[in-house]
Amino acid sequence: MAKEKTVKEEPLEKQLWKAADKMRKNIDAAEYKHIVLGLIFLKYISDSFEEMYAKLAAGKGEYKGADPEDRDEYKAENIFFVPPSARWKYLQSRAKLPEVGKDVDEAMDAIERDNASLKGVLPKVFARQNLDPVSLGGLIDLVSNIALGTAKARSADVLGHVFEYFLGEFALAEGKKGGQFYTPRSVVELLVEMMEPYKGRVFDPCCGSGGMFVHSEKFVAEHQGKVNDISIYGQESNQTTWRLCKMNLAIRGIDSSQVKWNNEGSFLNDAHKDLKADYIIANPPFNVSDWGGELVRTDGRWQYGVPPVGNANFAWLQHFIYHLSPSGQAGVVLAKGALTSKTSGEGEIRKALVEKGLIDCIVNLPAKLFLNTQIPAALWFMSRNRSNGKFRNRSKEILFIDARNLGHLINRRTKELAQEDIEKITGTYHNWRNKNGKYEDIAGFCAAAPVEKVKDLDYVLTPGRYVGLPDDEDDFDFAERFSSLKKELEAQLKEEEELNKVIVQNLAKISLSGNNSN
Repeated sequence: MAKEKTVKEEPLEKQLWKAADKMRKNIDAAEYKHIVLGLIFLKYISDSFEEMYAKLAAGKGEYKGADPEDRDEYKAENIFFVPPSARWKYLQSRAKLPEVGKDVDEAMDAIERDNASLKGVLPKVFARQNLDPVSLGGLIDLVSNIALGTAKARSADVLGHVFEYFLGEFALAEGKKGGQFYTPRSVVELLVEMMEPYKGRVFDPCCGSGGMFVHSEKFVAEHQGKVNDISIYGQESNQTTWRLCKMNLAIRGIDSSQVKWNNEGSFLNDAHKDLKADYIIANPPFNVSDWGGELVRTDGRWQYGVPPVGNANFAWLQHFIYHLSPSGQAGVVLAKGALTSKTSGEGEIRKALVEKGLIDCIVNLPAKLFLNTQIPAALWFMSRNRSNGKFRNRSKEILFIDARNLGHLINRRTKELAQEDIEKITGTYHNWRNKNGKYEDIAGFCAAAPVEKVKDLDYVLTPGRYVGLPDDEDDFDFAERFSSLKKELEAQLKEEEELNKVIVQNLAKISLSGNNSN
């Protein structure tokens, strides 16, 4: 008898994404994400509220005589109070009515009125004309199926996971714009695993939708630490992204009171001037030219040289270092050009950072990891005290890792690092850094270079200069590689040609319709 084939069921988050995406119709992904993520958030706070409500209504033990409609009871337990008109069951009962969009907008307003920490955070986009009530009702029914009947902890975990997954999918759907609020999950995981933020203050002065904070807390929990042992501080200049961040953190039960927004940004209006962080984990925008450098030429943060007005890379590096505690560490993403650039004094700043012993490790990343840019990137790991007792004394050397050949494509344009890639890079770094680590140079992948060698190479920090070629590349087939690159280029050119044809056709249609209307 033939064996029946077992069909592997897709994970819940993928099923939900497909269903939600079908309902998107003609709504742009950038707008639609606020609708879907807003509903997931509403479901989360309603689930948490309902569980607490049931305990208060039962009136047993410490809750004896409690009033389930008393806002202070929920505040004492760090749970958002949800007024009757905003509770999920009520909204679900109205999901098929034409005025459901107005109901949800009013629910968001009511929640903000009763919870000061959410003021100005929640989306009120549900009564718009391009979102028909039938689709919105379908979304409410869809979200209703997430984590039904579970306790708060599991509900937060499931809903938080779905929220995070949807953030990533919306970022992919938005492409270039999506990268402005989302750092790819595998890059965040790599940074956090390298840094190991067990205890202390974690800071991200360009925090996007809060992925660095979520994964820092997750890291502590997964390593049997106490989540309350770390506190988070952040800043974001885009208000829409800041709102996503606040919801992302709230759905995880993470205190976001020190995650600030102002539209001037971290350089012109540093929201945490006096903060000295134990860990800084960040992905600042690459090569920003309009960062306001001409207004802060004499700023106290530029201890290693005044950064050029036309590029913020070395302003970011010095901003991070300025905010590190005496034993603080930083892990940040930066455009690869910062490893070699010498324009407008950048080379001198890099030289000063090396000579002061601040650079711990440089990791060259694979191409195509980021959604919003094709600019090659690298990770910089810096430490205020590389001779401290926690790790071995590394003050006279820098670790270089060339990870360009790691990662795999998840679509034609985007790569991600697999778990084994992350483990390979972090294992190398920890073995080099830790007192009892077993580290060895690997040709083509990693090398621990003396600072004197870095000096000999004019303070250029490109890992390829130090790690050399892999042993198995002695018989490298240049003809085969050239042929492969040629095919890739031809495919890209063909794709661009097809795109140009479509653009020309659409312009012609617009022109024709304009002439007809005249």
